[in-house]
Amino acid sequence: MRLILVTDVFGLTPALLKLSKHLGECTIVDPYKGQMMAFSNESEAYSYFIETVGLDNYLSSLLSKINLLKEEVTLIGFSVGASAIWRLSEIMNPHIKQAFCFYGSQIRNFTQIDPHFKIKLIFPKLESHFDVVTLQNNLQKKANVDTKRVEYLHGFMNYHSCNYNEVGYDAYIKMLRSITC
Repeated sequence: MRLILVTDVFGLTPALLKLSKHLGECTIVDPYKGQMMAFSNESEAYSYFIETVGLDNYLSSLLSKINLLKEEVTLIGFSVGASAIWRLSEIMNPHIKQAFCFYGSQIRNFTQIDPHFKIKLIFPKLESHFDVVTLQNNLQKKANVDTKRVEYLHGFMNYHSCNYNEVGYDAYIKMLRSITC
């Protein structure tokens, strides 16, 4: 089984490469086609992503990458990457075994989706633009969906985020290793 990491708006970073090594051999899908960007903060990264890529194009890029594979995959997404995976989940694909989606805040705009594969949504303690608990409760009722709300904030798995949390990162790396090995 192959792991595919679907990045957030920061794209490919040294911290993401380190995460990839912690999980074993992974394919990385990022919005900038492997080019390392040097964003100074999340706001700059988000603005650049919206202006140059967008969620629809990122989803298309992810789908193209998956369609090239002939083996079973587990998807692991962060923020906008998690949202792209959520959107992808409405498309039947026999190669996708499962997905783990961390703090995919745009999922709130696509609650009508009924995933075709098992998907675990890990939500942050809170989000400034919506009620996490309400979204979690609505999505938990769907088939193939498992949700968890953690005590960390959006970005806790990303060293470049102001909300990075080493305890949360370590706990979820351990969990991902145990499930994907």
